[in-house]
Amino acid sequence: MTGKTSLFNPQTLVELLIDRGIHQPDQTAYQFLVDGETETVSLTYSQLNQQAKAIAANLQSHCCPGDRALLLYQPGLEYISAFFGCLYAGVIAVPAYPPRPNRSLSRLQAMVDNAQPTVALTTQSILTHLQQRFVEDSQFKALHWLTTDTLNDTQATQWQQSDLTPEAIAFLQYTSGSTAAPKGVMVSHGNLLHNLAAIYRCFEFHPNSAVISWLPMYHDMGLIGGVLQPLYAGIPVTLMSPLLFLQRPLRWLQAISRYRIPVSGGPNFAYDLCVRRITPEQRQDLDLSCWELAFNGAEPIYHGVLERFIQAFKPCGFKPEAFYPCYGMAEATLLVTGGLKAALPNFKTVQTSALEKGYAVTATEGEKGRTLVGCGQSLTDQITIIVDPQTHLSCPDDTVGEIWVSGPSVAQGYWDNPEATQKGFQATVADTGKTPFLRTGDLGFIDQGELFVTGRLKDTIIINGCNHYPQDIERTVEQSHPLIRSNSSAGFSIEVNGEERLVVVAEVERHYRQRRRNSPSNSEKPTSAAFDPKELIQSIRRAVSKSHDLQVYKALLLKPGTLPKTSSGKIQRHACRAGFLAGTLDAIE
Repeated sequence: MTGKTSLFNPQTLVELLIDRGIHQPDQTAYQFLVDGETETVSLTYSQLNQQAKAIAANLQSHCCPGDRALLLYQPGLEYISAFFGCLYAGVIAVPAYPPRPNRSLSRLQAMVDNAQPTVALTTQSILTHLQQRFVEDSQFKALHWLTTDTLNDTQATQWQQSDLTPEAIAFLQYTSGSTAAPKGVMVSHGNLLHNLAAIYRCFEFHPNSAVISWLPMYHDMGLIGGVLQPLYAGIPVTLMSPLLFLQRPLRWLQAISRYRIPVSGGPNFAYDLCVRRITPEQRQDLDLSCWELAFNGAEPIYHGVLERFIQAFKPCGFKPEAFYPCYGMAEATLLVTGGLKAALPNFKTVQTSALEKGYAVTATEGEKGRTLVGCGQSLTDQITIIVDPQTHLSCPDDTVGEIWVSGPSVAQGYWDNPEATQKGFQATVADTGKTPFLRTGDLGFIDQGELFVTGRLKDTIIINGCNHYPQDIERTVEQSHPLIRSNSSAGFSIEVNGEERLVVVAEVERHYRQRRRNSPSNSEKPTSAAFDPKELIQSIRRAVSKSHDLQVYKALLLKPGTLPKTSSGKIQRHACRAGFLAGTLDAIE
């Protein structure tokens, strides 16, 4: 850590912010680009400390330590103050995002069902809009609503410091995307401080460091990497709305260039978006020579995307060694593996045929291969191993298996879900007896200490840095039209030009054949029995877009009884994906 507090060893984030407020009171902690470009608002450590105490004092009049508080904010400084207000009150924060107009409330409702918050924090303008939507929902009406932008900072004097320990839960990170049973990862103060210290070492922060982030603050990378890490390091951070980045990716690189920011990053898709959406003419005004570390994580990292970004922005001063591929997940707080800051990314081309069988064999010239990106080494005081997901036996190097992690950054489990916690966080290695390990659900291998991620054992679909459970998408598909068969659809992702895209395949009802066969001739008036496959596909696209904010890259209608399933009737999504890529699915033409 930097400055006067270099020897300070905080036990909680509350201790950390209080110390910053004492020793660096007038230093700007957070600057937010309101328009994504030049219009700014900011908070010093002293101001944040004061606002957090005022919010905490109000929370303490409505909550007990350990109660949950739902956070519903647009990107901005209000969210940061509210998050720390929860910590100061000893209340567990539940970050969320205000539902968009005409979008489903199902995921938010499921989070509320699970977390059972006592209070919801937001701004006055957001609450005005939400009240119109929540009027018929008893879940939300029962909450005590607190608008933090209407509070007076003088209420900070009423704050009573809570007796927090490193084991206390700081917040619940909901990552599942499941509308039926979302899981909230329990992240403690100790987990956070351990992971923040690890990132500080890996990224080699120094007194002149600075960060810029457009990542969503209610996701683990945006919250921990973009909000908490700069606080830990005692360095300034510039923030912007993710929507403004997505609308115009140039804003991100312009901000790095304008403010001379050395540290920034995001998921793989962000770099691909910059290559595709920033024109050669626009690149001429960028100076990226200041960019020392461009981290890449949160979703599969593709060699082609890194190479294209380097070629596109090397003339702007971007250095290939600035790329920092890494691996992490919310269940491990954030970072799991990372490399050396000054090193070039580590690429390994393996035989495609061997990889499909679970072995990482280096491809020779002329062999069909897949180039993988190394994600660095395990944190020094943690263990990252590869385990056979069926037998739970350790895998030798260069053998693909499930990635397991153990150490102080691994979170406490899933909130109010002991069964999932036992299965996911308490795994034991069969041949060594070592426990507990976190099962990541991701597949990979280790080569000379370097982790290479090859795919996902679990069926989670990751697009644009967001996780989506296929069963949620499939449920939406099956409800999109009466002719789509129940429990007979599959959602999965494929790689298209270095980007993950959503594919949906679905069976139609059995009477489809009769309807098609009995359709009237061209000379007869169509009956209600006839249907247009294009209309079904359009219904699927609209429903998925509305419910999940996802665009369907390809939708395929299948003949009844042809979707790959197990003998017990479970959908074999990997087989569906393989059949789609091979063109062997029995599709309706």
